[in-house]
Amino acid sequence: MGGTKPIDRPRGKDDVPRATGGIVQIHNFTLLAIAIIFSLFFILALSCAFFGDDEDEPYFKSVLNEVAQTSPGIVLLGENVDVDVDEPSITIRWSVIGCGDGYVLDGSSGIHESSSCGLPSMYLQIYVDSSPDPTAVYDPSQLPFVRQTGRRRNIQNLVQFDSDHTLDVHEDRLYPFDTYVLTSTLRAVDASNATVPISKLTTIDQVSSFLVASSDLDSYGTTANGTQVPSRDIDLRVQRPGQARAFTLLLFGLSWMLTHVTFGHVILAKKHKEVKPILKHLVSAFAIVLAIPQLRNAMPDAPGFDGVLIDCIGFFPQMILSTFSVLTLLLLIMLREFDSMNDKPLVIGVTAARSLIAPAPASPKEPPTPTSPLKPLILGAKQKITVSTTLEHGDLISEKRELKGDYVFPPRSSGSSGSSTIHHRSRSSRSFFAVTAFGGRPGSVYGHQLSRSSTLRSVKER
Repeated sequence: MGGTKPIDRPRGKDDVPRATGGIVQIHNFTLLAIAIIFSLFFILALSCAFFGDDEDEPYFKSVLNEVAQTSPGIVLLGENVDVDVDEPSITIRWSVIGCGDGYVLDGSSGIHESSSCGLPSMYLQIYVDSSPDPTAVYDPSQLPFVRQTGRRRNIQNLVQFDSDHTLDVHEDRLYPFDTYVLTSTLRAVDASNATVPISKLTTIDQVSSFLVASSDLDSYGTTANGTQVPSRDIDLRVQRPGQARAFTLLLFGLSWMLTHVTFGHVILAKKHKEVKPILKHLVSAFAIVLAIPQLRNAMPDAPGFDGVLIDCIGFFPQMILSTFSVLTLLLLIMLREFDSMNDKPLVIGVTAARSLIAPAPASPKEPPTPTSPLKPLILGAKQKITVSTTLEHGDLISEKRELKGDYVFPPRSSGSSGSSTIHHRSRSSRSFFAVTAFGGRPGSVYGHQLSRSSTLRSVKER
């Protein structure tokens, strides 16, 4: 029976199994997909903070139920508190509500989900801070009915009014730890000018960028004839929430860190000898100068640039120091430009300089290479200059300097130099060639093997 036999192919380097130590390797695409999914879950988790607010019990429900049970009467609810620290002033929006039997208008109960409270059933004039004229006038006869149900409509402009107050600003310089205090007194009268007791004054406890703590107390005033007039006072204490303080301090710290970064740019730029690296530090420092005011404006409900404490120890010194850093970098660039202009070398042609100092001697024609080493010594012929000859005469340094473009003084002519003498001795002796000229180093001695002659003779070398 015929068949096929699989061919075993050698494994390459990539086919060799590698040990991973139990760790599963994840591809880059998988990591990117996991990061995107995690980001979406994070955003959805934060978005859940906006849900469920309708399930909470109304803020004023417990207060209204307590008033209806303990002390029925007129209630003024501060449903909005607008704090303006630049004025400085505070505006409170009051809602007029009646709680208890005899104080609730028919068909209006159920305000803030309190079955015992509703719109007042009587005509009212409300005076704020002993004003001679009433700040608000409430007339239940102006409220419309709903045709289908017969209930009274709660028209905000008919049952609400605003009162403006001046804040105590003794601590406004301590932003974000500034605290504002307000005291106010209110009283109500009916159509017959008889005083109607106000049972409760309260406000919401938190608005944007501020926490409001309120407390009320029963008070009275006196007329010219000594008659006591019942009133109700409220004390407000307004301060920043903890989140606003935390964000403000973080932005304050980041601004100082960026200012310190500009100092680092100056220190690093001083170590560079060229202009191009300094330009990178300059761009970064200039961007920091532009970013610091934006961080100051990002502080929650920050006051103007009026010299508050956070600006005296933060914004103004930061801008001054970071701007000085930018100016220092500009001066460094100017100095490096001047240094580069002064450090440019003066280029002189080597050939032109040599021709001005001493003309190069004409090189004589080289004789043919002798067959015997004694022939040039006897006949006075010159050997061909090779690399070894250049090394012997010490001309290698001059050749290297001339190739680099440096100026080299020309060698002296051999014709003007003194003659050197070669002494020949017996067969066992050596001859020493004392060079006193022609570019040789003084004191250097070169030896040559001479002929077998035992007599002394001298040969003059040109």
